[in-house]
Amino acid sequence: MLADYLDIRSEVAEAIRTGKPVVALESTIISHGMPYPRNAETALNVERIVRERGAIPATIAIVGGKLKVGLAPEEIETFGKLGTAIHKASRRDIPFLVARQLNGATTVASTMIIAALAGIRVFATGGIGGVHRGATETFDISADLQELAHTNVAVVCAGAKAILDIGLTLEYLESNGVPVIGYQTEEMPAFYTRESGFKVDYRVDSPAEVALALKCKWDLGLTGGVIIANPIPAEYAMDPEIISGAISRAIAESVDQGVKGKDITPFLLDRIQQMTGGDSLDSNIQLVYNNARLGAEIAVELARLAQPIATRGVAA
Repeated sequence: MLADYLDIRSEVAEAIRTGKPVVALESTIISHGMPYPRNAETALNVERIVRERGAIPATIAIVGGKLKVGLAPEEIETFGKLGTAIHKASRRDIPFLVARQLNGATTVASTMIIAALAGIRVFATGGIGGVHRGATETFDISADLQELAHTNVAVVCAGAKAILDIGLTLEYLESNGVPVIGYQTEEMPAFYTRESGFKVDYRVDSPAEVALALKCKWDLGLTGGVIIANPIPAEYAMDPEIISGAISRAIAESVDQGVKGKDITPFLLDRIQQMTGGDSLDSNIQLVYNNARLGAEIAVELARLAQPIATRGVAA
């Protein structure tokens, strides 16, 4: 039974049961995305931001073989300290980590899966995976994209990670029927920068507008996720030339060193951070905070739409 595998923190379970807004958060960003202690500090700050905006945070991971929905602060600290010693868990890894009672840090794809199993519809992260540069030769395409095509979870992000081929990523998403929404923008953001040169499918200007579109999609039985592309705040965006140069050098190093598969993204992000003197990490943290705010606001509006009409807008 599903209940044998899911471990939902009591606060999160109560929020789901009573229809309160909940925002899923991933754990790979803790273990593989940033160095300690900033990773744990950032994760705890993200949870605080979600609460301040009226929703309940649910950081997701695999802990001792259980699909954990809502990490305790001490568990976040542990994942931060252990870092890359924690298994990076995508869809294919889940059954093996569960069967062997191991710990796993969930990627976008696996966070979506576990969030959907728990009944959570909104997920805030940094950036999604996608089609890697040179994929026409390597076929390196993130499992995140297939999950977005099939799993009913909306993903608030700062676009696709800048290390990717954003044009091909958007083509792949279009082929799989995944809507790409620009939040207060008509252009797909590129993680560290606000522009990529590529258009989104639709622009929306308020959390309420996003929530209504999500409700309509799923009410109509149109399965799959939605990307809400939320540009990094202008004051934290990086110079496009600086970040582009760092990415190109990092990719060249990864090729020279033979880095592939699930190791490629953390390798590139770490090298880019070093090349930019830490500026890229600062930008990364700020865009995650920005997505947490918007994710919570969308979750609040989606929960409101699920209430009976007579009770909407009435204080508890």
